[in-house]
Order: sequence, then C-alpha cells, then structure tokens
Amino acid sequence: MSTPKPNPATLSYRPCVGIMVLNREGRIWVGQRADMPGDAEGQGTWWQMPQGGIDENEDPRLAALRELREETAIKTVEIIAETPSWLTYDLPPHLIGVAWGGRYRGQRQKWFAARFLGAESEIDLGIPGTPNAEFVTWRWASAEELPAAIVPFKRDVYLEVLRIFEPLLGKPAG
Repeated sequence: MSTPKPNPATLSYRPCVGIMVLNREGRIWVGQRADMPGDAEGQGTWWQMPQGGIDENEDPRLAALRELREETAIKTVEIIAETPSWLTYDLPPHLIGVAWGGRYRGQRQKWFAARFLGAESEIDLGIPGTPNAEFVTWRWASAEELPAAIVPFKRDVYLEVLRIFEPLLGKPAG
C-alpha cells in the first residue's frame, strides 16, 4: 500500500540561496549536476549555478558564500548584487512528497551575484560520485545558453535572476 502524496498547498517552501558567480569576462559559472538517486532535481543531465539551503538563523549572504565554498571550494569572490526579493519555484508533481523528505513544495530563494577574483585552480568539485559531490564538471557559460541547460521547473527562476542581474552579464570586470 502506498503512502498518499501530500497536498502541495499544505507545504511550505524550503529557504534557500543561489549564487551567480561571474568571471572577469562576465560569464557565469555553472556545474553539471551529479545525478544521485532520489535527488530533488530528478534524473537528467542538468547544469545549474551553486545553491543550497539556509541553516536556521543563518544570514542569507553568509549562506550563499558557505554553499559556494562547500560545492565548488570557491572562496575568492566579492558579492556585487542581490535580488531585491525572494524568488520561488514549485517542484513538479512527481517530486512532491519525495524531495527533501517530503517537507516542502519547492524552494524560496534569495540570489546573489558575485565576481570571481581568484584563479581557476581554486575551483574543486571534490570527488565525483561521492555523496557530497554536487557537480561532476563545470564551465563558464553565457547568459543566452543558460536557460536551456537548466532543469525545466527551475527555468522561470533562472530567467528572473538573469533579468535582474542583466547589467552585470557579459561585461568584463572594471
């Protein structure tokens, strides 16, 4: 006998941060997600910017820097912008009651833009295939190619992040 799926309207959004890392040429850091069984993103070859949950009583800006460091080892950044409001997305129906222990309907995200000031040798994704590895590879992407590379249910949030940070994109650091 299967457990009934929860009603998404009764679930809250998981508090989360995202960080758009821009190199000196104004291109965006993206990582190809490591597919883990039961992953909230679902199966597929998707790319995304670093993001993750906010710990209880954690400042969102500090959470973004922590997530960036945990997922990529990047430390040499300067935050240059943030979204004026929180952005949300809902999980697709087949992931409701499955992702994040079934406690959330999607994520409520605060996004930050950061300029990468270090050397690319600083970037370390850890050991692919281990439980803590978020990504298997990474690259610098243009804003134009990003939406098609993102898991479909996150695209609207990514398009809004790109719109908000548009003045920063494709422009060399000055």
